Amino acid sequence: MKGNLVSFNLFLKNIGVTDVAGWRWRSRGWISVVNISGRLYVSSSEIERFNARALSGEFERTVTIKSFEI
Repeated sequence: MKGNLVSFNLFLKNIGVTDVAGWRWRSRGWISVVNISGRLYVSSSEIERFNARALSGEFERTVTIKSFEI
């Protein structure tokens, strides 16, 4: 079981995502974390599940760019 848990902050840093986006993902139920003494960790199996869902396009959204005149 050694190496099964990774700091959630380290996971976010490694994929180039902000803490705010990580909080949003958790609140939407996109990724599950484990709280150990007030610190958040994510399991390697949860990372694999999240990556599979992301690669399948489950989290895709259309980008809308609003134009404005000056």
